[in-house]
Amino acid sequence: MTSGKPSLSRLGIAIAGLRGGSGKTLATLGLIAALERRDISVAPFKKGPDYIDPAWLSLAAGRDCHNLDTYLLDPETIMQSYLTRNSYCQVALVEGNRGIFDGIDAEGTHSIAELAKLLGLPVILVVDCTKASRTVAALVRGCQAFDPGLALRGVILNRVAGERHRSIAAGAIERYCGIPVLGAIPRIPGLDLKERHLGLLPVHEHPAPGQVVGLIADEVEASVDISRVLGIMEQHEYPSFTIDVKEQPWAASEGDEATGPAIGIIRDSAFSFYYPENIEALRRHGARIIEVDSLRDQQLPAVEGLYIGGGFPETHAAKLAANRSLMDSIRNGVARGLPVYAECGGLVYLSESLEVSGMEYRMAGVFPLRFGVTERPQGHGYTSFTADRANPYYPAGAPARGHEFRYSRLTGATAPVETVLSLERGTGLVEGRDGIIRNNAFGTFCHTHALGRGVSWPEALVSMARKRMPSTIR
Repeated sequence: MTSGKPSLSRLGIAIAGLRGGSGKTLATLGLIAALERRDISVAPFKKGPDYIDPAWLSLAAGRDCHNLDTYLLDPETIMQSYLTRNSYCQVALVEGNRGIFDGIDAEGTHSIAELAKLLGLPVILVVDCTKASRTVAALVRGCQAFDPGLALRGVILNRVAGERHRSIAAGAIERYCGIPVLGAIPRIPGLDLKERHLGLLPVHEHPAPGQVVGLIADEVEASVDISRVLGIMEQHEYPSFTIDVKEQPWAASEGDEATGPAIGIIRDSAFSFYYPENIEALRRHGARIIEVDSLRDQQLPAVEGLYIGGGFPETHAAKLAANRSLMDSIRNGVARGLPVYAECGGLVYLSESLEVSGMEYRMAGVFPLRFGVTERPQGHGYTSFTADRANPYYPAGAPARGHEFRYSRLTGATAPVETVLSLERGTGLVEGRDGIIRNNAFGTFCHTHALGRGVSWPEALVSMARKRMPSTIR
């Protein structure tokens, strides 16, 4: 860090678990909503590549949740984001992913534990007590011994069967681990927090997401000592970080959005996987954002570029296929040189067809690809890639990072598949490669974060879109 710049710190806490599915999101949702009810504003963050949990955390907080991931982002960017995003908020909550020490290797690189230490945060551990009581103390004690440098300051028990169960588990933890049990959340009757293969059902697809958050908040308020959680945050000794607040990568604008090129973003229940930073990056480079609904809009509006993120086209396949006029409009736009950037679900949407449960549905037909949905993941985890062939979105030879998680697989092609990205890590589209191009349309299974290492497509998309504007207003 450069000296002579302001030193900042922030009141906050990290919420971690022993494994995925232990109740981290439930506890974090409930804490955020309960704090907001007390007029304590919360800046929500999510560790790891994820779209679904952040959408729920955004709903609970009433403001955007931002991802913090040490694989995708460099440490200074993470610190800038953590310290300055929603800076008016009184506290920050960072939800972890997977288990507390789980990373990409045996050293736990890129784990929530490493992120908490990077930011100097105290940690609350959420422990699933299903069919265990005193043994959970051994698990907590193991976490303490495994990394003594981690500021593990409290425990929240989850799925507690009753008062006797709570008493034994909490008593053992406080006796043998010396840290407080801040609450015990029972199984919540009537909770409709459905899950799918990527985790929770997306906010956009849930019939009553606000009711779900309210129900969780009620239970967390009744089961968790919110004042003690606040006390842990207030009593913790935080490090001060020196950053340049004027050089935040999301702060500066390179163009006049009011007169810049129009970029369409397909955003609805079928396509909802967007990092806020990606849309910010388009705006920062001068784009005007126009949202498009793939299920309802009959024609592509007057845009100079298009961005299609990920989502669940497989659960909307029939409705997507029925809206042929929009698909035809997009395909015709690509034929005329419309620049399009499509990630994962967006790639599938631009393909020839998608097979779901034995039924084949026509897609937009931009790329000569056919996909089918399987029961097992076809690509899962972080990716790293390099452009080794000419394309307008990534400079040749520049390494970049992303992530993938999908159940769709390539089942055939109606023309030769030419790709421009070589993957050093990840599965990609075919044979360790990714990134298919048709005219100015680019499709990839790799999701990327606009502030991530080597990610250049937002600027490229806006630049190409700008060239399509009438010369009198360009």
